[in-house]
Amino acid sequence: MKFRLKLMLYMAALLSVLFGAGGSLLITGSFHDALEREKEAAFASYRMAWSALQIVNGLDPYLDRGALVQTMEQLCAQGRSAWTALRLSAGEETIYESNAALSPLLGGVEPTQAGSCRVQIAAGQLPGRYLILSGTVETNGETLCLQTAQEISAPYDARQSQLENYLRVFAVLAVLCAVLSYTTARVLTAPLVSLSLASRAIASGRFSSRVRIRSRDEVGAVGEDFNAMAEQMERTVAQLQQAVERQERFVGSFAHEMKTPMTALIGYAELLRSGTLSPGEQREAAGYIYSESKRLENLSRKLLDLLVLKQGDLPLVEVSPAELVGELAERLRPLLERRGISVACACREGLCLLEPDLVWSLLLNLADNAQKAMDRGGSIRFEQEMLPDGCRFRVLDSGKGIPEEALAHLTEAFYRVDKARSRKQGGFGLGLALCREIAALHGGSIRFENRTEGGVCVTVELRGGACRTGNAGLSHGDRPGPQPTDNDTARLTGGAV
Repeated sequence: MKFRLKLMLYMAALLSVLFGAGGSLLITGSFHDALEREKEAAFASYRMAWSALQIVNGLDPYLDRGALVQTMEQLCAQGRSAWTALRLSAGEETIYESNAALSPLLGGVEPTQAGSCRVQIAAGQLPGRYLILSGTVETNGETLCLQTAQEISAPYDARQSQLENYLRVFAVLAVLCAVLSYTTARVLTAPLVSLSLASRAIASGRFSSRVRIRSRDEVGAVGEDFNAMAEQMERTVAQLQQAVERQERFVGSFAHEMKTPMTALIGYAELLRSGTLSPGEQREAAGYIYSESKRLENLSRKLLDLLVLKQGDLPLVEVSPAELVGELAERLRPLLERRGISVACACREGLCLLEPDLVWSLLLNLADNAQKAMDRGGSIRFEQEMLPDGCRFRVLDSGKGIPEEALAHLTEAFYRVDKARSRKQGGFGLGLALCREIAALHGGSIRFENRTEGGVCVTVELRGGACRTGNAGLSHGDRPGPQPTDNDTARLTGGAV
């Protein structure tokens, strides 16, 4: 059963109980008040007849029955409206009876003891209801029974009429209450229906579905919370879809990177096994096998570095970023100037918390990508400045720039803007992914922007810890940091790494 129907039934039942109980109490109270008034009037009438007999008996204790009958006739003539019937009897003998039609009612009532009055309500024997009062009176040494009957049908008829009217009004009100309750319940539950429809839409995959909020009550608050939840869910699903797409691209790129060297290895190994090659061809085949094996070794090393960086929590030490940049620039300058690429740097003094080997690798990868973007000379500029909680590096080149649609994917593993050029130069598309993880380990970020004058500006912020002014200077002598390796040299001169 729907909630609106339940609410309608509950409201209708509650109104029925309350209205029924209240109406019944009012009718019953009114009936009892009217009945009490009838009893008081009947008792007053009975008292008047009894008092008249007592007065007559007091004046003449030896009255005969004829005088009593005459007295009763006079009372009936004077107080006809006081009672419906009056009867005076001595045992089974009736001395006087004013209304013989009610004789069955009065004859069946036993008198009470002397000095008291019995009150009874008689119904069923004759049409209507009657109040019977009976008592005894002493006269001429004889105990007589005095009985009066007064019709009290009016209170019962009034109660019956009130009950009938009440039932008609109750039926109308019940129908009206049901209609109003259902309408009210429909209005109150409309947001819940909308909430249910939105939930079903989201469950079916339409994550953009929202609830229209028209109230500021508790139901409206639930709608706002639902919309907030739906928005967060939509963002989470979008992120998951992007993560799945990145994983699919990663797997596809990894399989492709593995396929090329493995095909070459198998092909040259088959040639060597055939034994038909000359010594020079054998040396050439062995050289190809060696270079492709080194390529696979470098690929596995970089993947391992990515996994380690994602899971590691390396200790940071106090380092001068200016010395780090200056040393790297001095080491790379001879290699890059051979290709017509000038190197410049601008640094600020200070110390901050870094992992020098990783930062060296980060800057080296950025320099590698910068030189690959320049075919016929150019320039690379390193800039470094201090931050309140770390330092900022910028690497600017005068290369070709990066397409706008590729900026958001540069740090994805195996992603390459120019796949043919990168593969020819020996790249895997893992360098910038390593840079992203290194920046994340330092609580920082990496950002790529195209320069208006041409080339790319890479901004790296490392927030590993607060910095302070030191006396590090800008000297570029020997330092206890990482030294360039053969792989670094090969990377910057277009080798196999």
